[in-house]
Amino acid sequence: MQRITITIEDDLLAEIDAAAEARGYQNRSEIIRDLARAGLQQSAEDATPSGQCVAALVYVYDHAARDLSKRLVQNFHGRHDLSLATLHVHLDDDSCMEVTALKGGSGEVRHFADHIIAERGVRYGRVVMIPTASDKKPKARKHGHD
Repeated sequence: MQRITITIEDDLLAEIDAAAEARGYQNRSEIIRDLARAGLQQSAEDATPSGQCVAALVYVYDHAARDLSKRLVQNFHGRHDLSLATLHVHLDDDSCMEVTALKGGSGEVRHFADHIIAERGVRYGRVVMIPTASDKKPKARKHGHD
C-alpha cells in the first residue's frame, strides 16, 4: 500500500466526511478507497457496452421547456424498437419524471439514453443497464387464457 497526498475542495471533503460518518467508516482513507473502486467500476461498465441488456432510464425534466415534450416523443418514436414502457410522474408545477424500460444492444441503449439525458430541459438523468443472455430465444408461454 502506498501513501499519497491529494488536494480536495473543502465542500467535497465535508461531503466525504459526512458519508464516512453515516456509513460507519473508521477513517477517510477507507471511504476514499471504496469511492475510488466504485468510480473505477462504474467507468469500466460505461466504457465497455456489449451484448444485449435491459435498462431503466430515469430522468427529470422541465415540462415547460420549449418543445421538449415534442422532441422526447420524436426520439422515442424514432427508436420504438428499444422502448418497452414509460412511467410519467408529475413532481411539481415545473418538473416531471419519467422512467422508461429499454431493451436492446448495450451500445444502442447507452447511446439512446445519453441522447435523451442531453436534451435541453432535461435536468437530471441516469441509466441503469443490466446485461441479459443474448443467446436465449424467448419461449412461448401459456398464460391460462382461453
